[in-house]
Amino acid sequence: MPRVLTGITPSGALHIGNYFGAMQPAIELQDGGNAFYFIADYHSLAGLTNAKERRAYTQGIALDWLACGLDPEKAIFWRQSDVPEVSELMWLIGSLTPTGLLERAHSYKDKLAKGIGPSFGIFAYPVLMAADILLFDTNVVPVGKDQKQHLEMTRDIAIKFNLTYGETFVVPEEYILEEVAVIPGLDGQKMSKSYGNTVEIFGDEKTLRKKIMNIVMDSRTRQEPKPDAGKNLAVQLMKFVAPAEVAADFEARLRAGGLGYSDLKKGLFEYYWDFFAPYRARCAELAANLDYVEKVLRDGAEKARAVGNKTMDRARLACGLR
Repeated sequence: MPRVLTGITPSGALHIGNYFGAMQPAIELQDGGNAFYFIADYHSLAGLTNAKERRAYTQGIALDWLACGLDPEKAIFWRQSDVPEVSELMWLIGSLTPTGLLERAHSYKDKLAKGIGPSFGIFAYPVLMAADILLFDTNVVPVGKDQKQHLEMTRDIAIKFNLTYGETFVVPEEYILEEVAVIPGLDGQKMSKSYGNTVEIFGDEKTLRKKIMNIVMDSRTRQEPKPDAGKNLAVQLMKFVAPAEVAADFEARLRAGGLGYSDLKKGLFEYYWDFFAPYRARCAELAANLDYVEKVLRDGAEKARAVGNKTMDRARLACGLR
């Protein structure tokens, strides 16, 4: 069975873009019995400088993944910083990574364009991501379209190392579900914590309802037909959380006229809130048993290191460090 790996950075509360774009596909793949999932706390250092927040977000991600269906009996689940071998591997492969490759990264250029100051952490993000993947002989990486280029860079880095030192790393393949690859945020851009346009998986009901009800619509009245209803942001989000026939009905009524935007957004909120209701209940149970959550992460790190050390032995030997 191909080995699957994915990770989420603890830089804020998880949102439905994380869930539908990465978590749900990854959790479905855990039944294959060779799934490796981690909390990428090293990656968070590039953008988050509040240590207390990092600890809270890391714990929150652990709760959220377990609440949403990650099964530690089926998948290895750990905190990235509990597997220090990934930092060593980053240096081994980074020593061969051309700076031109990193300069072409869309995410790096996007951050600079948004006024985020350049740093080694932001620049070298693809190398650390490559180390995360290559350390565990990963075959398949579930990624959103925005991460596709980084996965291609991981392949380039692995191939360059293999050509330089001999066959050492498995060259991974991407796994993208086209229908959920990019989840729109409340402003129409890709849903992202860095854009402040998210709908969290868990959170205060009143706050989340207000977020959805504040989605900006055009000025057309309730009775006016809206032939472009398929492009409506609320309709697009409805398709993720409501049964297909329900979402189609809302879209049809919007096209025909007679459905107001307020009713559409109320419907979106109710289906969203109901969709995550069982996960909220499970999250509350886990929050009352944090010792169990910590044990899951410790046990997962021990298993992950056992696998990663075999890769490191090969890599050190290949490049002459042993």
